[in-house]
Amino acid sequence: MKIRDILKLGKPCISFEFFPPKTDDGLATLMNTISTLRAFNPSFVSMTYGAGGSTRAKTVELVSRIKSEIGLEAVAHLTCVGHHRSELEEIVNDLRSAGIENILALRGDPPKGQTRFETAAGGFSNANELVAFIRSKFDFSLGVAGYPEKHPESPSLEEDIDRLVSKVAAGADYVVTQLFFSNEDYFRFVDRVRAKGVTVPIIPGIMPVTDTDQVKRFTSLCGAKLPTALLARLEAAGADKAAVAHIGVEHAAAQCEDLLRHGAPGVHFYTLNRSDATREVFRRLTEKGVVR
Repeated sequence: MKIRDILKLGKPCISFEFFPPKTDDGLATLMNTISTLRAFNPSFVSMTYGAGGSTRAKTVELVSRIKSEIGLEAVAHLTCVGHHRSELEEIVNDLRSAGIENILALRGDPPKGQTRFETAAGGFSNANELVAFIRSKFDFSLGVAGYPEKHPESPSLEEDIDRLVSKVAAGADYVVTQLFFSNEDYFRFVDRVRAKGVTVPIIPGIMPVTDTDQVKRFTSLCGAKLPTALLARLEAAGADKAAVAHIGVEHAAAQCEDLLRHGAPGVHFYTLNRSDATREVFRRLTEKGVVR
């Protein structure tokens, strides 16, 4: 089922994001995580795509397995990095042949060891070009990324929002945001995007914190900020992993409840291929009747 149709059903769109593992043990952990989270009846799950196409085959294989073996709707991430448009068309054809109907179209990050995005010969330089290309040849439901606190490379939030507008104008059906920890950033972002005439659903991205050093690295890379009060609590917990996870789950559950009660179309969880924290967030939301 296409995500654009799922979003019309009138219930919160709950989704989980995973990445292709590098080892057999990692694959076993991933499949167990997906099977565990299946109990929550997610609207879809998505699979990332490595920089430079390093996980191209794994992404196609895994989204196919998730849909055919586990029975969940799957979204394949696809980036412009390192690909001629003919290669991208081949990948999209592979996805279509595997029964996949949904793509999250991204420019992509530079490959490891590079600091700047370089447009491949015969390729695309940004996501709106990729969206327009896929839309012109295929009938996939297409999602794109949004950045409530702006993309790290953008000179301003206003310019970043203009780029999002162009992605939607090219044919995107919905937006999934980068992770954030202050809901005010999301609501202000949505208001500003709506003021530009964008009407597609904007799904907030949430990552329950389980490791303080890890989340500091993530936020420094993606441009998100940790609220002062949350950071203070995490640092006070020190090396106590259980205490850190408890704080992270508590904060994420409060975020999700507020988002869903105030009109967000759903929640997209960055799981890091683990289920414990996300499962606990769901338990709390279910207890409060926010999700069923």
